[in-house]
Amino acid sequence: MRIAVIDLGTNTFNLLIANVNDNKSFTIEMSAKHAVQLGKGGINNKTILPDAIERGLKAIEAHMQIITHMGVDNIYAYGTSAIRNATNSNNFINLIKENYNVQVEIITGNREAELIYHGVAQAVDLSSQKHLIMDIGGGSNELIIANHKEIFFKHSFPLGISRLLDKFTPSDPITADEVARVEEYLEKELQLLFDAAATHMPKVLVGSSGSFDTYRSVLTKGEDPCKPPSFKIEIKDYLQLHKQLLKSNMEERLTMPGMEPMRVEMIVLASIFTRLVIEKIGITHMVQSCYALKEGAVWDIVHHHLK
Repeated sequence: MRIAVIDLGTNTFNLLIANVNDNKSFTIEMSAKHAVQLGKGGINNKTILPDAIERGLKAIEAHMQIITHMGVDNIYAYGTSAIRNATNSNNFINLIKENYNVQVEIITGNREAELIYHGVAQAVDLSSQKHLIMDIGGGSNELIIANHKEIFFKHSFPLGISRLLDKFTPSDPITADEVARVEEYLEKELQLLFDAAATHMPKVLVGSSGSFDTYRSVLTKGEDPCKPPSFKIEIKDYLQLHKQLLKSNMEERLTMPGMEPMRVEMIVLASIFTRLVIEKIGITHMVQSCYALKEGAVWDIVHHHLK
């Protein structure tokens, strides 16, 4: 059986197609993504603007062409932060249903965190040691403390990079004062995480999704960030990159080998978020996971929804 998962993220609509075997093992056959910026201009007003709806529908159209071509049996679509919080999300979801016969399931932040955990666990050997899993999105950031057997803490913080960009509108390059303001705000908003970390004391950060794929891609000068699906990033190398990102403007970031054009606007604030968490929690090791929500969704579908 062939299944498709569409992750309707705030920045990007991701597609994953997997072939499921009778013994509940599965093979990932292909993935694709489209930059949508669903939250642009409206995220902090809880609105998906008309041009964002149009971009979203175009991305679904492109994904549906692949799904049809691949002969997919079942489609599972998940709406996350921007869709979760928008007052007009039903309008958007109804348009997807009417035009493409795809039913979007809007998931809670906690459910999103669980799916991310199951995705990461397929790429990274979490072992019995407690790890901090971080997924930086456009609308929300999921933070999870877990090992290979259980989740000890999970929370979805409405601190995604589209929200931060909309709130702070930083200069290009960002100024030291702006960095300080962002850090001060994040420190206050992340207190729940810092309290949990003081109890569980994770030392390894596992980062999933676009920002961490970008750190890996830039640090390896453009190598594929998914082959293999996890990669150890030396903290000192990351901190060096962080300094470089803070000094750079968008034009300079665009010329960095391995930098995805869709990330140039977001990556500085994402890195400020990452560095703050590393410093406040005392993280000593860092691993990038190419697998996140969509791979976790496949795992969940195979184990809980298919007979």
